[in-house]
Amino acid sequence: MTIQAIKPIKTTKNVDITSSSAEEEQPLSPVARMFHESDSTVYIIVIIGFETQLNPEVIKANLGHTLLSQPRFCSLQLPDEKRGGELKWVRTVVDLDNHVKVPTLDPNMDSPDMFVEDYVSNLSKTGISMSIPMWDLHLLNIKTSDAESVGVLRVHHSLGDGTSLMTLFMSCTRKVSDPEALPSLPMNMKKKHGSSSGGFLQYFIKLFSVLLLYWNTFVDVVMFFITTFYLDDTKTPLKGPLGVASTPRRIVHRTVSLEDVKLVKNAMNVTVNDVMVGVTEAALTRNLNRKYGKIKEEAGGAEGHNNLPKNIRLRATHFVNLRPYLVNEDVSEMIKSSSKVKLGNLIGYVIFPFTIGLREDVLDHVRSAKATGKRKKASLEALYTYLMAKFFIKFFSAKWASFPTQTTLWYSNVPGPQEEVTCFGHQVAYVAPTCYGQPNALMIHVVSYVNKMKIIVSVDEGVVPDPHQICDDIEESLKLIKNAVIEKGLVDCYDY
Repeated sequence: MTIQAIKPIKTTKNVDITSSSAEEEQPLSPVARMFHESDSTVYIIVIIGFETQLNPEVIKANLGHTLLSQPRFCSLQLPDEKRGGELKWVRTVVDLDNHVKVPTLDPNMDSPDMFVEDYVSNLSKTGISMSIPMWDLHLLNIKTSDAESVGVLRVHHSLGDGTSLMTLFMSCTRKVSDPEALPSLPMNMKKKHGSSSGGFLQYFIKLFSVLLLYWNTFVDVVMFFITTFYLDDTKTPLKGPLGVASTPRRIVHRTVSLEDVKLVKNAMNVTVNDVMVGVTEAALTRNLNRKYGKIKEEAGGAEGHNNLPKNIRLRATHFVNLRPYLVNEDVSEMIKSSSKVKLGNLIGYVIFPFTIGLREDVLDHVRSAKATGKRKKASLEALYTYLMAKFFIKFFSAKWASFPTQTTLWYSNVPGPQEEVTCFGHQVAYVAPTCYGQPNALMIHVVSYVNKMKIIVSVDEGVVPDPHQICDDIEESLKLIKNAVIEKGLVDCYDY
Protein backbone atom coordinates (compact mmCIF):
# COMPACT_ATOMS: atom_id res chain seq x y z
CA MET A 1 0.00 0.00 0.00
CA THR A 2 1.41 3.39 -1.02
CA ILE A 3 0.89 6.15 1.50
CA GLN A 4 0.50 9.55 -0.05
CA ALA A 5 0.30 13.00 1.43
CA ILE A 6 -3.17 14.34 2.06
CA LYS A 7 -4.53 16.59 -0.66
CA PRO A 8 -5.80 19.73 1.02
CA ILE A 9 -9.02 21.10 -0.39
CA LYS A 10 -8.10 24.70 0.16
CA THR A 11 -4.82 25.94 1.57
CA THR A 12 -1.68 27.84 0.72
CA LYS A 13 1.48 26.20 -0.55
CA ASN A 14 3.65 27.48 2.24
CA VAL A 15 2.75 28.52 5.76
CA ASP A 16 4.55 31.62 6.96
CA ILE A 17 4.58 30.75 10.63
CA THR A 18 6.51 33.88 11.61
CA SER A 19 4.10 36.35 10.06
CA SER A 20 1.72 38.34 12.24
CA SER A 21 -1.86 37.22 12.74
CA ALA A 22 -4.95 38.28 14.59
CA GLU A 23 -3.90 36.11 17.55
CA GLU A 24 -0.25 37.18 17.73
CA GLU A 25 0.65 39.07 20.93
CA GLN A 26 -2.91 38.59 22.19
CA PRO A 27 -3.40 37.53 25.82
CA LEU A 28 -4.66 34.07 26.60
CA SER A 29 -8.38 33.89 27.17
CA PRO A 30 -9.52 33.64 30.81
CA VAL A 31 -10.46 29.97 30.40
CA ALA A 32 -7.12 29.17 28.73
CA ARG A 33 -5.33 30.78 31.69
CA MET A 34 -7.34 28.60 34.08
CA PHE A 35 -5.68 25.53 32.55
CA HIS A 36 -2.33 26.79 33.82
CA GLU A 37 -3.37 26.76 37.49
CA SER A 38 -1.63 24.22 39.72
CA ASP A 39 -4.84 22.26 40.39
CA SER A 40 -6.01 22.26 36.78
CA THR A 41 -2.94 22.04 34.53
CA VAL A 42 -4.84 19.86 32.11
CA TYR A 43 -3.50 18.14 28.99
CA ILE A 44 -5.59 16.45 26.32
CA ILE A 45 -4.23 13.14 25.06
CA VAL A 46 -5.62 11.66 21.85
CA ILE A 47 -4.66 8.03 21.19
CA ILE A 48 -5.22 7.14 17.53
CA GLY A 49 -4.95 3.58 16.29
CA PHE A 50 -4.09 3.00 12.62
CA GLU A 51 -4.65 0.09 10.24
CA THR A 52 -1.17 0.52 8.70
CA GLN A 53 2.36 1.28 9.82
CA LEU A 54 3.04 4.99 10.23
CA ASN A 55 5.29 6.92 7.83
CA PRO A 56 6.83 9.73 9.94
CA GLU A 57 8.10 11.69 6.93
CA VAL A 58 4.65 11.77 5.31
CA ILE A 59 3.10 12.89 8.59
CA LYS A 60 5.68 15.65 9.10
CA ALA A 61 5.20 16.86 5.53
CA ASN A 62 1.45 17.22 6.13
CA LEU A 63 1.68 19.01 9.46
CA GLY A 64 2.81 22.21 7.74
CA HIS A 65 -0.57 22.94 6.11
CA THR A 66 -2.72 21.38 8.84
CA LEU A 67 -1.70 21.77 12.48
CA LEU A 68 0.84 24.51 11.75
CA SER A 69 -1.80 26.54 9.92
CA GLN A 70 -3.23 27.08 13.40
CA PRO A 71 -1.54 30.03 15.18
CA ARG A 72 -1.83 28.31 18.58
CA PHE A 73 0.16 25.32 17.36
CA CYS A 74 3.07 27.58 16.41
CA SER A 75 2.95 30.11 19.25
CA LEU A 76 4.69 30.32 22.59
CA GLN A 77 2.83 31.27 25.76
CA LEU A 78 4.97 33.97 27.34
CA PRO A 79 4.39 36.39 30.23
CA ASP A 80 3.50 39.93 29.20
CA GLU A 81 5.30 42.34 31.51
CA LYS A 82 2.94 45.14 30.50
CA ARG A 83 0.01 43.12 31.85
CA GLY A 84 1.59 42.03 35.11
CA GLY A 85 2.96 38.76 33.77
CA GLU A 86 -0.28 37.62 32.14
CA LEU A 87 0.40 35.03 29.45
CA LYS A 88 0.14 35.98 25.78
CA TRP A 89 0.49 34.20 22.44
CA VAL A 90 3.78 34.91 20.61
CA ARG A 91 4.43 33.36 17.18
CA THR A 92 7.64 31.40 16.73
CA VAL A 93 9.41 29.17 14.23
CA VAL A 94 8.41 25.56 14.81
CA ASP A 95 11.06 22.85 14.68
CA LEU A 96 9.04 19.67 14.12
CA ASP A 97 11.88 17.57 15.55
CA ASN A 98 11.02 19.10 18.94
CA HIS A 99 7.40 17.99 18.62
CA VAL A 100 7.28 14.74 16.63
CA LYS A 101 8.76 11.83 18.56
CA VAL A 102 9.51 8.51 16.82
CA PRO A 103 11.02 6.08 19.34
CA THR A 104 12.81 2.97 18.11
CA LEU A 105 10.75 -0.03 19.25
CA ASP A 106 11.27 -3.78 19.39
CA PRO A 107 8.61 -5.31 17.10
CA ASN A 108 8.90 -8.61 19.00
CA MET A 109 8.25 -7.23 22.48
CA ASP A 110 6.21 -9.47 24.80
CA SER A 111 3.20 -7.21 25.42
CA PRO A 112 2.73 -4.35 22.92
CA ASP A 113 -0.64 -3.38 24.45
CA MET A 114 0.91 -2.93 27.89
CA PHE A 115 3.87 -1.06 26.37
CA VAL A 116 1.53 1.49 24.76
CA GLU A 117 -0.48 1.76 27.97
CA ASP A 118 2.71 2.37 30.00
CA TYR A 119 4.01 4.81 27.38
CA VAL A 120 0.88 6.95 27.63
CA SER A 121 0.93 6.71 31.43
CA ASN A 122 4.54 7.95 31.46
CA LEU A 123 3.50 10.95 29.37
CA SER A 124 1.07 11.89 32.15
CA LYS A 125 4.03 12.18 34.53
CA THR A 126 5.43 15.11 32.58
CA GLY A 127 4.35 18.35 30.97
CA ILE A 128 5.49 20.16 27.83
CA SER A 129 8.06 22.91 28.15
CA MET A 130 6.71 26.42 27.65
CA SER A 131 9.84 27.18 25.60
CA ILE A 132 8.07 25.56 22.62
CA PRO A 133 4.42 25.49 21.47
CA MET A 134 2.63 23.21 23.92
CA TRP A 135 1.92 20.10 21.87
CA ASP A 136 3.72 16.98 20.75
CA LEU A 137 3.02 13.90 18.65
CA HIS A 138 4.37 10.42 19.39
CA LEU A 139 4.44 7.86 16.57
CA LEU A 140 4.62 4.27 17.79
CA ASN A 141 5.14 1.74 15.01
CA ILE A 142 4.14 -1.26 17.07
CA LYS A 143 1.33 -3.73 16.36
CA THR A 144 -1.23 -4.00 19.17
CA SER A 145 -4.38 -6.11 19.55
CA ASP A 146 -6.53 -3.48 17.83
CA ALA A 147 -4.16 -1.52 15.57
CA GLU A 148 -1.07 -1.89 13.38
CA SER A 149 0.43 1.29 14.85
CA VAL A 150 -0.49 4.01 17.33
CA GLY A 151 -0.17 7.79 17.34
CA VAL A 152 -0.42 9.80 20.57
CA LEU A 153 -1.17 13.51 20.28
CA ARG A 154 -0.67 15.51 23.47
CA VAL A 155 -1.98 19.08 23.63
CA HIS A 156 -2.14 21.50 26.53
CA HIS A 157 -5.80 22.33 27.13
CA SER A 158 -5.11 26.07 26.74
CA LEU A 159 -4.83 25.49 22.97
CA GLY A 160 -8.40 24.27 22.64
CA ASP A 161 -11.13 22.00 23.94
CA GLY A 162 -12.14 18.54 22.79
CA THR A 163 -14.71 19.75 20.28
CA SER A 164 -12.35 22.14 18.50
CA LEU A 165 -9.54 19.56 18.45
CA MET A 166 -11.90 16.90 17.05
CA THR A 167 -12.89 19.40 14.34
CA LEU A 168 -9.21 20.01 13.60
CA PHE A 169 -8.60 16.25 13.44
CA MET A 170 -11.50 15.79 11.02
CA SER A 171 -10.07 18.52 8.79
CA CYS A 172 -6.95 16.34 8.48
CA THR A 173 -8.93 13.28 7.36
CA ARG A 174 -10.58 12.00 4.20
CA LYS A 175 -13.08 9.21 3.62
CA VAL A 176 -11.65 5.77 2.92
CA SER A 177 -14.40 5.25 0.33
CA ASP A 178 -13.59 8.57 -1.38
CA PRO A 179 -10.04 9.88 -0.78
CA GLU A 180 -11.02 13.35 -1.99
CA ALA A 181 -14.05 13.72 0.29
CA LEU A 182 -14.27 15.04 3.84
CA PRO A 183 -15.92 12.91 6.53
CA SER A 184 -19.58 13.42 7.33
CA LEU A 185 -20.42 15.30 10.47
CA PRO A 186 -22.76 13.90 13.13
CA MET A 187 -25.98 15.90 13.00
CA ASN A 188 -27.95 16.97 16.04
CA MET A 189 -31.53 16.65 14.92
CA LYS A 190 -33.65 19.04 16.91
CA LYS A 191 -37.30 18.28 17.22
CA LYS A 192 -39.56 20.76 15.51
CA HIS A 193 -42.54 21.61 17.61
CA GLY A 194 -45.67 22.11 15.65
CA SER A 195 -47.74 25.23 16.18
CA SER A 196 -50.33 24.84 18.87
CA SER A 197 -54.03 25.09 18.20
CA GLY A 198 -54.48 28.42 19.94
CA GLY A 199 -52.33 31.55 20.02
CA PHE A 200 -52.83 32.09 23.75
CA LEU A 201 -51.93 28.46 24.57
CA GLN A 202 -48.80 28.69 22.46
CA TYR A 203 -47.79 31.92 24.22
CA PHE A 204 -48.46 30.35 27.62
CA ILE A 205 -46.31 27.30 26.80
CA LYS A 206 -43.43 29.52 25.68
CA LEU A 207 -43.73 31.69 28.78
CA PHE A 208 -43.80 28.64 31.02
CA SER A 209 -40.69 27.26 29.28
CA VAL A 210 -38.80 30.51 29.81
CA LEU A 211 -39.83 30.70 33.47
CA LEU A 212 -38.84 27.05 33.97
CA LEU A 213 -35.47 27.73 32.33
CA TYR A 214 -34.70 30.58 34.71
CA TRP A 215 -36.02 28.73 37.75
CA ASN A 216 -33.88 25.67 36.96
CA THR A 217 -30.88 27.91 36.40
CA PHE A 218 -31.45 29.62 39.76
CA VAL A 219 -31.67 26.26 41.54
CA ASP A 220 -28.53 24.98 39.76
CA VAL A 221 -26.57 28.13 40.60
CA VAL A 222 -27.54 27.81 44.27
CA MET A 223 -26.50 24.14 44.24
CA PHE A 224 -23.25 25.12 42.51
CA PHE A 225 -22.35 27.50 45.36
CA ILE A 226 -23.45 24.98 48.00
CA THR A 227 -21.23 22.38 46.30
CA THR A 228 -18.29 24.76 46.08
CA PHE A 229 -18.36 25.78 49.73
CA TYR A 230 -19.97 22.86 51.53
CA LEU A 231 -21.41 19.85 49.70
CA ASP A 232 -18.82 17.17 48.96
CA ASP A 233 -19.48 13.79 47.35
CA THR A 234 -19.57 10.70 49.53
CA LYS A 235 -16.09 9.32 50.25
CA THR A 236 -16.37 6.21 48.10
CA PRO A 237 -13.48 4.10 46.73
CA LEU A 238 -13.79 6.15 43.52
CA LYS A 239 -13.47 9.58 45.19
CA GLY A 240 -9.96 11.01 45.20
CA PRO A 241 -8.52 13.34 47.84
CA LEU A 242 -7.32 16.87 47.24
CA GLY A 243 -4.10 17.05 45.25
CA VAL A 244 -4.79 14.31 42.69
CA ALA A 245 -4.44 16.81 39.83
CA SER A 246 -0.66 16.39 39.95
CA THR A 247 -0.63 12.58 40.02
CA PRO A 248 0.14 10.33 37.01
CA ARG A 249 -2.75 8.63 35.22
CA ARG A 250 -3.38 5.16 33.93
CA ILE A 251 -5.35 5.48 30.68
CA VAL A 252 -7.19 2.50 29.21
CA HIS A 253 -9.87 2.16 26.56
CA ARG A 254 -12.48 -0.32 25.43
CA THR A 255 -14.57 -0.62 22.26
CA VAL A 256 -18.30 -1.38 22.37
CA SER A 257 -20.86 -1.52 19.58
CA LEU A 258 -22.45 1.78 18.60
CA GLU A 259 -25.25 -0.25 17.01
CA ASP A 260 -26.08 -1.71 20.44
CA VAL A 261 -26.20 1.81 21.86
CA LYS A 262 -28.49 2.97 19.03
CA LEU A 263 -30.74 -0.06 19.54
CA VAL A 264 -31.32 1.00 23.17
CA LYS A 265 -31.63 4.64 22.12
CA ASN A 266 -34.37 3.93 19.60
CA ALA A 267 -36.21 1.45 21.81
CA MET A 268 -36.36 3.82 24.79
CA ASN A 269 -36.75 7.08 22.83
CA VAL A 270 -33.66 8.64 24.38
CA THR A 271 -30.40 10.11 23.11
CA VAL A 272 -27.05 8.35 22.67
CA ASN A 273 -25.76 10.46 25.57
CA ASP A 274 -28.67 9.29 27.76
CA VAL A 275 -27.80 5.67 27.01
CA MET A 276 -24.10 6.10 27.75
CA VAL A 277 -24.73 8.06 30.96
CA GLY A 278 -27.19 5.37 32.06
CA VAL A 279 -24.68 2.65 31.20
CA THR A 280 -21.99 4.52 33.16
CA GLU A 281 -24.31 4.85 36.17
CA ALA A 282 -25.04 1.11 36.07
CA ALA A 283 -21.31 0.32 35.71
CA LEU A 284 -20.27 2.52 38.64
CA THR A 285 -23.01 0.90 40.74
CA ARG A 286 -21.64 -2.57 39.90
CA ASN A 287 -18.08 -1.45 40.59
CA LEU A 288 -18.86 0.13 43.96
CA ASN A 289 -21.09 -2.77 45.04
CA ARG A 290 -18.17 -5.13 44.40
CA LYS A 291 -15.70 -2.90 46.24
CA TYR A 292 -17.95 -2.48 49.28
CA GLY A 293 -18.49 -6.25 49.30
CA LYS A 294 -14.75 -6.80 49.57
CA ILE A 295 -14.55 -4.20 52.33
CA LYS A 296 -17.21 -6.17 54.24
CA GLU A 297 -15.27 -9.41 53.77
CA GLU A 298 -12.01 -7.84 54.95
CA ALA A 299 -13.85 -6.59 58.05
CA GLY A 300 -15.01 -10.12 58.79
CA GLY A 301 -18.52 -9.76 57.46
CA ALA A 302 -20.29 -11.60 54.68
CA GLU A 303 -20.58 -10.17 51.18
CA GLY A 304 -24.23 -9.95 50.13
CA HIS A 305 -26.19 -9.11 47.01
CA ASN A 306 -26.44 -5.44 47.94
CA ASN A 307 -23.34 -4.13 49.71
CA LEU A 308 -23.86 -0.43 48.92
CA PRO A 309 -24.26 2.13 51.71
CA LYS A 310 -27.48 4.11 51.58
CA ASN A 311 -27.70 7.60 50.05
CA ILE A 312 -24.39 7.65 48.19
CA ARG A 313 -23.84 11.11 46.69
CA LEU A 314 -21.84 10.68 43.50
CA ARG A 315 -21.71 13.42 40.88
CA ALA A 316 -19.84 14.13 37.69
CA THR A 317 -18.44 17.36 36.31
CA HIS A 318 -20.14 16.88 32.95
CA PHE A 319 -18.69 19.09 30.20
CA VAL A 320 -20.90 20.82 27.63
CA ASN A 321 -19.97 22.35 24.27
CA LEU A 322 -21.21 25.95 24.30
CA ARG A 323 -20.62 26.79 20.65
CA PRO A 324 -24.34 26.51 19.73
CA TYR A 325 -25.02 29.21 22.37
CA LEU A 326 -22.05 31.56 21.97
CA VAL A 327 -20.94 31.52 18.33
CA ASN A 328 -22.32 30.88 14.88
CA GLU A 329 -19.97 28.33 13.34
CA ASP A 330 -20.46 26.29 10.19
CA VAL A 331 -18.37 23.25 11.07
CA SER A 332 -18.87 21.75 7.62
CA GLU A 333 -17.09 24.79 6.18
CA MET A 334 -14.42 24.83 8.87
CA ILE A 335 -13.21 21.27 8.24
CA LYS A 336 -12.53 22.04 4.56
CA SER A 337 -9.26 23.57 5.68
CA SER A 338 -7.37 23.20 8.96
CA SER A 339 -6.66 26.94 8.92
CA LYS A 340 -10.41 27.64 9.18
CA VAL A 341 -10.89 25.65 12.38
CA LYS A 342 -11.46 27.96 15.33
CA LEU A 343 -9.58 26.63 18.33
CA GLY A 344 -10.58 27.75 21.79
CA ASN A 345 -12.18 26.67 25.05
CA LEU A 346 -15.90 27.32 24.68
CA ILE A 347 -16.96 24.78 27.29
CA GLY A 348 -19.02 24.93 30.42
CA TYR A 349 -19.98 22.18 32.78
CA VAL A 350 -22.91 20.98 34.85
CA ILE A 351 -22.89 19.12 38.14
CA PHE A 352 -24.53 15.88 37.04
CA PRO A 353 -25.81 13.53 39.78
CA PHE A 354 -25.63 9.74 39.39
CA THR A 355 -28.13 7.61 41.28
CA ILE A 356 -25.98 4.82 42.74
CA GLY A 357 -28.04 1.82 43.74
CA LEU A 358 -29.03 -1.63 42.51
CA ARG A 359 -32.20 -1.56 40.40
CA GLU A 360 -34.75 -4.29 39.88
CA ASP A 361 -35.09 -3.02 36.32
CA VAL A 362 -31.70 -2.19 34.82
CA LEU A 363 -33.42 0.13 32.31
CA ASP A 364 -34.13 2.50 35.20
CA HIS A 365 -30.53 3.65 34.93
CA VAL A 366 -31.22 4.93 31.40
CA ARG A 367 -34.57 6.43 32.47
CA SER A 368 -32.82 8.24 35.32
CA ALA A 369 -30.12 9.55 32.95
CA LYS A 370 -32.80 10.77 30.54
CA ALA A 371 -34.72 12.58 33.28
CA THR A 372 -31.60 14.25 34.70
CA GLY A 373 -30.32 15.13 31.22
CA LYS A 374 -33.66 16.68 30.26
CA ARG A 375 -33.64 18.70 33.48
CA LYS A 376 -30.08 19.93 32.87
CA LYS A 377 -30.91 20.92 29.28
CA ALA A 378 -33.69 23.14 30.65
CA SER A 379 -31.10 25.20 32.50
CA LEU A 380 -28.32 27.67 31.74
CA GLU A 381 -25.98 26.07 34.29
CA ALA A 382 -23.28 25.25 31.72
CA LEU A 383 -23.31 28.79 30.34
CA TYR A 384 -23.25 30.16 33.88
CA THR A 385 -20.16 28.16 34.90
CA TYR A 386 -18.36 29.37 31.77
CA LEU A 387 -19.24 33.04 32.31
CA MET A 388 -18.48 32.90 36.03
CA ALA A 389 -15.06 31.38 35.31
CA LYS A 390 -14.32 34.26 32.91
CA PHE A 391 -15.57 36.81 35.46
CA PHE A 392 -13.49 35.54 38.38
CA ILE A 393 -10.34 35.14 36.29
CA LYS A 394 -10.68 38.62 34.82
CA PHE A 395 -11.43 40.51 38.01
CA PHE A 396 -9.95 38.33 40.76
CA SER A 397 -7.71 35.32 40.19
CA ALA A 398 -7.77 32.09 38.23
CA LYS A 399 -7.66 30.26 41.58
CA TRP A 400 -11.23 31.46 42.20
CA ALA A 401 -12.37 29.80 38.99
CA SER A 402 -10.82 26.37 39.45
CA PHE A 403 -12.78 23.25 38.60
CA PRO A 404 -14.78 21.68 41.42
CA THR A 405 -12.91 19.10 43.50
CA GLN A 406 -16.10 18.05 45.30
CA THR A 407 -17.35 15.81 42.47
CA THR A 408 -16.19 12.22 42.00
CA LEU A 409 -15.41 12.19 38.28
CA TRP A 410 -15.18 14.12 35.04
CA TYR A 411 -17.42 12.95 32.21
CA SER A 412 -17.37 14.02 28.59
CA ASN A 413 -18.39 12.80 25.16
CA VAL A 414 -17.49 13.98 21.67
CA PRO A 415 -18.95 12.63 18.40
CA GLY A 416 -16.37 11.45 15.91
CA PRO A 417 -16.39 10.66 12.16
CA GLN A 418 -19.40 8.69 10.94
CA GLU A 419 -17.45 6.70 8.35
CA GLU A 420 -13.99 5.19 8.10
CA VAL A 421 -11.33 7.82 7.42
CA THR A 422 -7.65 8.17 6.64
CA CYS A 423 -5.36 10.70 8.29
CA PHE A 424 -2.49 11.78 6.05
CA GLY A 425 -3.04 8.60 4.05
CA HIS A 426 -3.10 6.27 7.08
CA GLN A 427 -6.41 4.51 7.71
CA VAL A 428 -7.74 5.16 11.22
CA ALA A 429 -8.80 2.18 13.36
CA TYR A 430 -10.00 4.12 16.42
CA VAL A 431 -9.82 7.49 18.18
CA ALA A 432 -9.52 7.63 21.99
CA PRO A 433 -9.25 11.11 23.57
CA THR A 434 -8.94 11.78 27.29
CA CYS A 435 -7.21 14.10 29.77
CA TYR A 436 -4.78 14.18 32.64
CA GLY A 437 -4.17 16.90 35.22
CA GLN A 438 -7.81 17.18 36.29
CA PRO A 439 -8.59 17.47 40.05
CA ASN A 440 -10.52 14.17 40.13
CA ALA A 441 -9.21 10.62 40.36
CA LEU A 442 -11.54 9.33 37.61
CA MET A 443 -12.49 10.53 34.15
CA ILE A 444 -14.70 8.70 31.68
CA HIS A 445 -14.76 9.86 28.08
CA VAL A 446 -16.97 8.55 25.28
CA VAL A 447 -16.35 9.04 21.54
CA SER A 448 -17.99 7.47 18.51
CA TYR A 449 -16.27 6.35 15.32
CA VAL A 450 -18.21 4.68 12.48
CA ASN A 451 -20.12 1.82 14.14
CA LYS A 452 -17.97 1.76 17.28
CA MET A 453 -18.17 3.52 20.61
CA LYS A 454 -14.85 3.97 22.37
CA ILE A 455 -14.86 4.20 26.18
CA ILE A 456 -11.74 5.85 27.63
CA VAL A 457 -11.03 5.70 31.35
CA SER A 458 -8.34 7.89 32.95
CA VAL A 459 -7.57 7.17 36.61
CA ASP A 460 -5.21 7.91 39.44
CA GLU A 461 -4.09 4.34 40.19
CA GLY A 462 -3.52 5.23 43.84
CA VAL A 463 -7.28 5.76 44.17
CA VAL A 464 -8.73 3.59 41.38
CA PRO A 465 -6.34 0.67 40.82
CA ASP A 466 -8.67 -1.25 38.49
CA PRO A 467 -9.45 0.85 35.36
CA HIS A 468 -9.79 -2.29 33.23
CA GLN A 469 -12.47 -3.53 35.63
CA ILE A 470 -14.39 -0.29 35.13
CA CYS A 471 -14.23 -0.91 31.37
CA ASP A 472 -15.49 -4.46 32.00
CA ASP A 473 -18.37 -3.09 34.06
CA ILE A 474 -19.32 -0.58 31.35
CA GLU A 475 -19.23 -3.28 28.69
CA GLU A 476 -21.29 -5.68 30.83
CA SER A 477 -23.80 -2.98 31.80
CA LEU A 478 -24.44 -2.13 28.14
CA LYS A 479 -24.98 -5.84 27.43
CA LEU A 480 -27.46 -6.14 30.32
CA ILE A 481 -29.37 -3.04 29.23
CA LYS A 482 -29.50 -4.19 25.61
CA ASN A 483 -30.73 -7.64 26.64
CA ALA A 484 -33.38 -6.07 28.90
CA VAL A 485 -34.67 -3.97 26.00
CA ILE A 486 -34.95 -7.09 23.82
CA GLU A 487 -36.53 -9.25 26.53
CA LYS A 488 -39.19 -6.62 27.27
CA GLY A 489 -40.14 -6.53 23.60
CA LEU A 490 -39.22 -2.88 23.12
CA VAL A 491 -37.61 -3.63 19.75
CA ASP A 492 -38.64 -5.75 16.80
CA CYS A 493 -36.68 -8.94 16.26
CA TYR A 494 -35.35 -7.71 12.90
CA ASP A 495 -33.66 -4.76 14.62
CA TYR A 496 -30.99 -6.97 16.18
